[in-house]
Amino acid sequence: MELTAEQGKTLLRLARQTIASRLGLGDMPKSQSEDPDLEERRAAFVTLRKQGQLRGCIGNLEPVGTLWQGVRDNALNAAFNDYRFAPVRAEEFDDIHIDISILGPSIPLDYSDADDLLAKLHPGLDGVILTIGSARATFLPQVWQQLPQPEDFLGNLCRKAGLKDTAWRDSHPVIRIYRVQCLEEER
Repeated sequence: MELTAEQGKTLLRLARQTIASRLGLGDMPKSQSEDPDLEERRAAFVTLRKQGQLRGCIGNLEPVGTLWQGVRDNALNAAFNDYRFAPVRAEEFDDIHIDISILGPSIPLDYSDADDLLAKLHPGLDGVILTIGSARATFLPQVWQQLPQPEDFLGNLCRKAGLKDTAWRDSHPVIRIYRVQCLEEER
């Protein structure tokens, strides 16, 4: 189910107001939406960028609550709990750009070998979840913009999972793919 442009703006406002309230720059938004579509159980990621550079990204691959709750919680986690970055400060808040990715269901990708995997991926469209044993990582479809070559994309995804960058070729990982509806603030 695609959200409307107005629903997208509502979620982006929710994310911004939630972070602002934690920084003492406004009131906390309502705990739930009056829009039944935003109260459905959906998985979402919130990505923060500052001057085009990643500043935080947290989300869920499976729904853990309503879309409204997920956006609110993931906005806070992206701003203040992404271990790769210091917490967002009030003085940089106006420079933060927010994107929200609403995930569709993930489906297993059946492939025979590394070359078949490369042939079956759709750069720019597929989000990818890679799993080997207990190691697991995902890249949203937007990561293809920084890593357009499938070999580089998969190698970096393996490193994100704590694996050798050739594990996608050597170890026949479980691959699941998904699509997203990307919502982003106007620049």
